[in-house]
Amino acid sequence: MTKPKRGEVRIGISSWTEPTLVKDGNFYPKGVSSAEERLRFYASQFPIAEVDSTYYFPPTERNAALWAERTPAEFVFNVKAYSLLTNHPTKTDSLYKDLREQLPKETQDKQSLYRDKLPNELVDEVWTRFRDALMPLHSAGKLGSILFQFPQWFVISRAAKDYLVECQERLADFTVAVEFRHKSWMEERNREETLSFLEKHDLPYVCVDMPQGFDSSLPPVAAVTSKELAVVRFHGRDPEAWATKSRRAADRFRYDYSKRELQTWVPKVEALAEQARETHVIMNNCYEDHAIKGARQLAALLD
Repeated sequence: MTKPKRGEVRIGISSWTEPTLVKDGNFYPKGVSSAEERLRFYASQFPIAEVDSTYYFPPTERNAALWAERTPAEFVFNVKAYSLLTNHPTKTDSLYKDLREQLPKETQDKQSLYRDKLPNELVDEVWTRFRDALMPLHSAGKLGSILFQFPQWFVISRAAKDYLVECQERLADFTVAVEFRHKSWMEERNREETLSFLEKHDLPYVCVDMPQGFDSSLPPVAAVTSKELAVVRFHGRDPEAWATKSRRAADRFRYDYSKRELQTWVPKVEALAEQARETHVIMNNCYEDHAIKGARQLAALLD
């Protein structure tokens, strides 16, 4: 029997500007200190990066154009969706200034905003600006997917499924990848239903390696729900770090994968790559150089 042809596998990290990586990661050479220099160097080492900053503040067209200009022709970016669009609480001062000024005074004074509490026309405008800002990447052929990482309270339901379809329709020119953070989606009784729904709508399921034992925990299932793209994200396996109340994201994902742990994913990634045109593997254990080491080691194991 002929072995199926393996699709392209891209391995990289999230947040190439994470402060602990820049300061203590021993990754960037001496003298590489500007944003442009760091991205150019990172892109010389890896074929893909995940943009984390767009979760906290919506992207700008200028930044998207600069990312495209500063990376090789074949380089790809996966971009995290803005928190307001994923139903997370969103810092009020992260909203576009002119839209913020349109809010009622009592809403402007709040620290956080929620999508379902805002006027529909304002939310529509956020969607439009988010999409338009990423067009330079899309036009350059460098936009891999938009990562919709949903909050823990986004549980399996008809309304939640409808919103997944809405996200896809709002960003019809892009590929929307879906990462859940509530166990209900991938519990055995719901797993087939979830994966079948995503496959029906050609929405890539984001496979995860993460701490277990929490309501936010999903099992390390490797599944392809889109022939175009499969995605895997590594969050670490430290339950204590996962539960931390630290305000630094790096503390939550502080975990250094062993070669043996990464080896267990080799057959899974290979299976994904046999079913999807591209497979994106993102190390999100973004503390110092842990993600860099993991990405390089996993790439070596796959080769």
